[in-house]
Amino acid sequence: MGILSRTSYVIRSKINAVLNRSEDPRETLDYSYEKMRDELQQVKQGIADLTTQKKRLEIQKRRLEENVEKHNEQAREAVRQDRDDLASRALEKKQAKMNQIEELETQIANLQETQDDLVDKKNQLQNRIEEFRTKKETMKARYEAAEASSRVSEAMSGVGDEMGDVSRALERAEDQTDEMEARSAAMDELVDTGAFDDAMSDKDAIDRELDSGRSNAEVNTELETLKAEMGKSSADAGSDESDEAETTSDADADAELEEMDVSDEDVEAELEELKNEEDN
Repeated sequence: MGILSRTSYVIRSKINAVLNRSEDPRETLDYSYEKMRDELQQVKQGIADLTTQKKRLEIQKRRLEENVEKHNEQAREAVRQDRDDLASRALEKKQAKMNQIEELETQIANLQETQDDLVDKKNQLQNRIEEFRTKKETMKARYEAAEASSRVSEAMSGVGDEMGDVSRALERAEDQTDEMEARSAAMDELVDTGAFDDAMSDKDAIDRELDSGRSNAEVNTELETLKAEMGKSSADAGSDESDEAETTSDADADAELEEMDVSDEDVEAELEELKNEEDN
């Protein structure tokens, strides 16, 4: 194989590979189906044209047959009038017309035979087209099912371009989230340990503990001073609360005894009422 032949072969191979990648089987099947339908339409048109020609010949034949009958009547009329010359001329025209009729019958028969043959071929082509249409739809359904299954498989496995981008976006988002959570935790830890306070103040941890102790002592001292000014101590406050509770208990007992005290008039009225009920 020469250099030019090899180059041509490689070029054709690459073009064929590109076409195979870009070709959609569904579009190819639909195109083939439309081409077959166009051919069927052309066959139908040819049959229609042939039928039209045959009809024209049949019309011409009928006219010739009418002329034959006319010439036959002319010959008879000429014989009745003893015009043999006219009768001969009419019979000659009749014979010519009959010869033309025979030729037309032969042509009409040939056209009819051709028409019958074309109709048979048209029916065969139509059956083939119907079979191809069924296979085409079946193949398209299989292709679409395989294509859908392939997309689902790519999506599930994450090998598709879009799913790959989604996976990478999720990874980046997860990394950024982890980083933000780590920074937040570090900031909380620094706040708890007082690192920020140390950075903003010259005091260390011992100074802060001492300041807290001094603050508590000052509060307790101020509280004792306030109690002394009001003339109360912690013990006095407890005694006052006990006396107040005891006084409240005695008052409640006296009120209960007063409620239990019933007059003599009330007792007599109640006895009178009971007696009346017994008499009734």
